[in-house]
Amino acid sequence: MSRQDFDRRSSQGDRLLSVDGLNVEFAVPGGTIRALRDVSISVETGETLGIAGESGSGKSTLALAIVRYLDSNARVPSGEIRFKGRDLLGMSRRELQSLRGNEIAHVAQNASRALNPSLTIGEQIKETVELHQDVSGNAAAMERVYEVLHQVNIPDPEGMVDRYPNELSGGQQQRALIAVGLSCNPELLILDEPTTGLDVTTQAKLLDLIEELKAEYDVGIVLITHNLGVIAQIADRVNILYAGEMMEKGTVREVFEEPANPYTQALLATTPELDKNKELRAIPGQIPELGSIPDGCIFADRCAFATEECRSGDIDVETVSPTHQTRCRRWETAVADPIETGTATRRSSTPGDVILSIENLVKHYDEGAFLRNLLGDHQPVRAVRDVSLTIREGETVGLVGESGCGKSTLGRTLLRLHDPTTGRITFRGTDLASMSKAQRREFRSECQIIFQDPEASLNPRKTVNEIVPRPLRLFTDLDEPAREERVEELLDQVNLSLDLKTKFPHELSGGQQQRVAIARAFAANPSLVVLDEPVSSLDVSVQASILNLLSELREEYNTSYLLISHDMGVIESVCDRLAIMYLGKIVERGTLEDVFEPPYHPYTRSLLSSIPSLDPDDDTDRIRLEGDVPSARTPPSGCSFHTRCPQKIGEVCEAEEPPLEAVDGTGGDGEAAHCVSCHLDREEMSRPLDDI
Repeated sequence: MSRQDFDRRSSQGDRLLSVDGLNVEFAVPGGTIRALRDVSISVETGETLGIAGESGSGKSTLALAIVRYLDSNARVPSGEIRFKGRDLLGMSRRELQSLRGNEIAHVAQNASRALNPSLTIGEQIKETVELHQDVSGNAAAMERVYEVLHQVNIPDPEGMVDRYPNELSGGQQQRALIAVGLSCNPELLILDEPTTGLDVTTQAKLLDLIEELKAEYDVGIVLITHNLGVIAQIADRVNILYAGEMMEKGTVREVFEEPANPYTQALLATTPELDKNKELRAIPGQIPELGSIPDGCIFADRCAFATEECRSGDIDVETVSPTHQTRCRRWETAVADPIETGTATRRSSTPGDVILSIENLVKHYDEGAFLRNLLGDHQPVRAVRDVSLTIREGETVGLVGESGCGKSTLGRTLLRLHDPTTGRITFRGTDLASMSKAQRREFRSECQIIFQDPEASLNPRKTVNEIVPRPLRLFTDLDEPAREERVEELLDQVNLSLDLKTKFPHELSGGQQQRVAIARAFAANPSLVVLDEPVSSLDVSVQASILNLLSELREEYNTSYLLISHDMGVIESVCDRLAIMYLGKIVERGTLEDVFEPPYHPYTRSLLSSIPSLDPDDDTDRIRLEGDVPSARTPPSGCSFHTRCPQKIGEVCEAEEPPLEAVDGTGGDGEAAHCVSCHLDREEMSRPLDDI
């Protein structure tokens, strides 16, 4: 259903969900957390309602309140939740059990945790079908399982039903979880951060799936996300939530094109946009603690427009238009003089000498014992295949590709966290394989890694004051007072309060955890840091502040980065050069200007076209890749991308592997050259981005 169709139909009043004046509180030691205050939303049949805001704003709490999944320490002191006119807050446990999964489906955040690891995908969907549907026998239930797996575009449903969640990719896990939710044909689907952590092509396919489901089944959708581009692409209306209060609501076009709340404007200013050369403006400060709600506007301390009058009294909801509302006393000033983002300036400094060089690197997993390989048809996992790359002092090199392409394996292998199968890695001209024990210790002190999931990489039994100085104990001769001084200096550099020194990782927000990980990585003044998806799970404001922080630290320490990411906007805001990786091989590399402009490798073209825009009217044709990344055990012959390539030209793609060579025809393949591995000629690779 188009936005125009929805606008016509919504006037007829097909109300599916109504939340009015909802308040949610949590009893905690020492007080009460007022997580939601006077929140109201509505969802029409066939509508997608987007809910956006920073982590800690109450988005997931709102979703859990709708389906009555709140923890035992929660209570709803006031407010109303109605589904098709029925009072959900007054329903009995039996009535709720009949409603959940049947008429209302809630797809929780983080599919890998939401799916039961001890049951196959088929068993989990079948369990939901048998609980809520009147099916006669196992055959009928399994028929529905196969049907719903096909609906969510899971390949080979008959084989997939017998797989466990850990045997699926991240995108397949997310689709499987949606299949569980769709198995009983619900009328309302609540999706909590369904695209977080997914690469752009998997995200694009998932968004297409959501649109198809809405069109086919006329289902109402509540889409919770911190990705404003996703909301701009598929939502009809949007509600902006901050610290438990609804700050702005309206049609996507109204809110995104003429935001009438300073918080909405600030969120848009923090969001990277490809080809906009946009300076990211992180929102100062943090979301306040909700145990003691300040008087006046909850956003005043972080607001660029706040005056003293904003800090007292209740802040009423103001009407901007019949379909557009904002909670702000100074909204007219904000509309007349909105927050403007400056133009990002490219670094003018020239990178120094080569600090790390990779030559023909190969990394295989599960190679098997000699007898096993001799007697059987065992194939190793070819995670990295013949990769060559250099990184210079003070330079940031980006590494981009879908999940399963070998990016993280390459990052870990070049630091010798994994032993390479073949190939050569040199650091400051010395081969890592021939380093002495003292040289290896020096290499460890100069090269660090920051992982994607900071919570998993920080020791849960150690405080911040024990975690950050660990590299100082291992790699320096600093005494205790000097280490203490260095820790305080690091915490100040990453904008963390010294009060957090005694906190454990689980007591910190996701952004604070990542800042602790960054402080630890920079403790011993490293020369090279591998950043493995450092901001993929963070909301846009925290993401912007982390990216700005990394840029500042790079300038201060002249540190080199290898930035692994699936987000081209993040890559553009930080990197100097870029390598595109597919199925273990580099298929394109060059400067940002080279890679983001034609000629493109067909895979690069598809990645660029899959990025959602903040423009609700953006009608750019997207290139949708068919299928998933092939198995690294049995990669395709010839060009590894030919099985999914929309520009495949024939048998040559299947039989011959194209060399990675300069596209300017000079034959040069140096690190500064723009190199592409493709059989297409320059004219074909130079077609406009959406001209396929």
